[in-house]
Amino acid sequence: MKIHISLCYIALPFLTFFLVSCTDTNPNNSTKREIQSLPVTEIMMKDTTLHYSYVADVQAVQNVELRARVQGFLEKVYVDEGQEVKKGQLLFKINDEEYKAELAKAKANLKSAIAEAKAAELEVDRLRVLVDKNVISRTELDVSLAKLDAVNAKIEEATSAETNAAMRLSYTSIRAPFDGIIDRIPLRTGSLIDHGTLLTTASDVSSVYVYFNVSEGEYLEYVKNQLLNPTEKNEVVTLTLADGSRYPHKGNIETMEGEFKASTGSIAFRAHFPNPDKILKHGATGKISLSNTINDALMIPQKAVFEIQDKNFVFVVDSNNQISMRSFVPKIRFSHYYIVESGLQPGDRIVYEGIQDISDGMYITPQPIVMDSLIAINP
Repeated sequence: MKIHISLCYIALPFLTFFLVSCTDTNPNNSTKREIQSLPVTEIMMKDTTLHYSYVADVQAVQNVELRARVQGFLEKVYVDEGQEVKKGQLLFKINDEEYKAELAKAKANLKSAIAEAKAAELEVDRLRVLVDKNVISRTELDVSLAKLDAVNAKIEEATSAETNAAMRLSYTSIRAPFDGIIDRIPLRTGSLIDHGTLLTTASDVSSVYVYFNVSEGEYLEYVKNQLLNPTEKNEVVTLTLADGSRYPHKGNIETMEGEFKASTGSIAFRAHFPNPDKILKHGATGKISLSNTINDALMIPQKAVFEIQDKNFVFVVDSNNQISMRSFVPKIRFSHYYIVESGLQPGDRIVYEGIQDISDGMYITPQPIVMDSLIAINP
């Protein structure tokens, strides 16, 4: 009995030390781990303007291929590549001797048909008098009238042939269809020209169309903004040139395509830009900058967000400074921010930095940071 009591007294100090070790060590470590001083910002609603950039394709308002409509030898080239021309200005001349001869023949045939018609008319008049005096039968007059109709048909045929010959002769002179700039001229004087041969291309670049493709989501944002602001029909856009410089004139969105491209899920917009100095050329490239204003956008910094299994989370700080994970659905991601679709509310406090060192349920010491100051740092 005495031995048993002495063993209990010996074991008791060790048990006490073990319990003290278990209760003392964990609280100290937990306190060090949980009570951290971290920057915290309050979510706010703010009107913001989103800026989008798109690859742009510049097209002249008019760009046409000038092709030969008749066959022959290229007799004369009156312009040079890159030259500005006026509407109706003579550009090329195809040898026209053959077509002049065709026109002369057509005119002669027409004159012959007209003379034959006059003779037929005189014959009809003569026979009509004889029929009235009952000298001849009505049948002879009817035959003469039929011949007159046939001759009149020949006149119409000869007139058509003359018009066609005159038109073919006119095709030997190729003129500018509008004020513009001449592109490359692949053929020179003496070249044999066939029907449809490309002579050059003319471009009217007094103003240009700029096409750019927009995703379906961005298209819907644009349309909704137009519905909310019906007075702002032609939205102003800017163009950045291939060398990175800003084009000095602003453009306006005029229209868009009627359907989305199945391969890319995008739709093309068309903006119209003035081009008084002829800086922009047909086929040039650049970047279109488009802005879209969102009213009362709920914004959170990208630094405060982390992802788990394709879902977005932030650490929300409650009134007791305890943090908890909360998921949210982003509407748009731009620059250094997310615009929230759902899951968070204005006034919620979230941890701005240091989220990799904390976990759900911990307590922190908040260091308040105003959202406006973050926006000023990361516009």
